[in-house]
Amino acid sequence: MQDKFKLSFKNLAETERTIALILGIIFLAIGIAGFIPAFMSFPGDAPVSGDVYIPRLSSSAGYGHLFGLFPTNYVHNAVHIVVGLLGIAAATSFSGSLVYNQGFAIAYTAIVLFGLIPATNTTFGLMPIYGNNVWFNALTTILAAYGGFVKPAELAKATEA
Repeated sequence: MQDKFKLSFKNLAETERTIALILGIIFLAIGIAGFIPAFMSFPGDAPVSGDVYIPRLSSSAGYGHLFGLFPTNYVHNAVHIVVGLLGIAAATSFSGSLVYNQGFAIAYTAIVLFGLIPATNTTFGLMPIYGNNVWFNALTTILAAYGGFVKPAELAKATEA
């Protein structure tokens, strides 16, 4: 029984660390990519010349669509870099990755909900979290929630038997 628990715990620890590392690498990469002009474009309906409309953002610096899909600005890119670095650092330990995955799932659930509400879909004017950002954030939230809440619950249930 104890060997089964050790194996299950080891599996859980590996899963937690892997998910934190994957999320960390993804968010670090997209954060950095947002600062590289070659990966940025203006929305398809933006005028060819003149001012580009930037929806309700207090800082239009770096506004554009990453890979032509995801609305972003410099603040958003910086947040992605921080979230990515935290994920990579958290992946060095089981407890760090568990806390990261749980915190990520909770925070990004709120971000997904904010992105769906027109009054809050620019994070109160700081960064755009609408459009394709909503489904991307929802997918990463599901991954983090699986690691942060589902896998530990499976281990707890297995050890009860």
